[in-house]
Amino acid sequence: MLTTFNEVDMTKIISLRKRHKDSFEKEHEVRLGFMSFFAKASVEALKKYPVVNASVEGNDIVYHDYYDIGIAVSSERGLMVPILRDVDRQSFADIEGNIAALGKKARDGSMTMEDLTGGTFTITNGGIFGSLLSTPILNPPQSGILGMHAIQERAMAIAGEVLVRPMMYVALTYDHRIVDGREAVQFLVSLKQSLEDPGRLLLQV
Repeated sequence: MLTTFNEVDMTKIISLRKRHKDSFEKEHEVRLGFMSFFAKASVEALKKYPVVNASVEGNDIVYHDYYDIGIAVSSERGLMVPILRDVDRQSFADIEGNIAALGKKARDGSMTMEDLTGGTFTITNGGIFGSLLSTPILNPPQSGILGMHAIQERAMAIAGEVLVRPMMYVALTYDHRIVDGREAVQFLVSLKQSLEDPGRLLLQV
C-alpha cells in the first residue's frame, strides 16, 4: 500500500450546496451532503484511470466496467463499508438517499453481507470525526480507497493574492502492485478538478 495526497478548494461546492440545499431537500426529501459530489467525482476519475477501479485476483488483474463504491459509515459496532451499486447511473439525490438508508441499516443492525460485499472502490470520510490528514487502509481486493478529511479555512496564494479558502486534504491509498504513482497522482488531480469546478460533473468532462 502507498498513499498520495492533494488538497481541494471547497469554495464552489460549499456555495452550490448553500444555494440549493433547501430546494434539494424539499424536492428529494434527503439532505444534500458532500459525499455525492465526491462519489460522482470519483467515478469520473475512475473512468479516466480504470486500474484504480481494478482488483488483483490471484495472478490476474481484473478490470471492472461498473462502479460499485463502498462508503464507510459508523455504527455502534465500529466502521462498516456498505456498497453503493452502479454509482455512475445514480443521481445526486439517489446517492444521498442510498447513503442515508445504508447508514440507518448500520445503526439498527440490519446490514446484510450482500450490502457489504462486491465493491470496486471505497470512500471514507474521517473529516466527520475531525481528522485533518490520514492514510486510509485498502479494503481488499480493491486497489484504491479515497480518504476525505475535515474542511479547514487556510490562507492560500491565488493569482498573486492571499485569500482565505475552505480547504480539504484528500488521500488516495492504492495497491502499488498494479497502480503506479503517476496514475494515482493523476486520479487525484482529476478528482480535484471536478470538485473545484462542479460543472464538470454535469458535463462529465
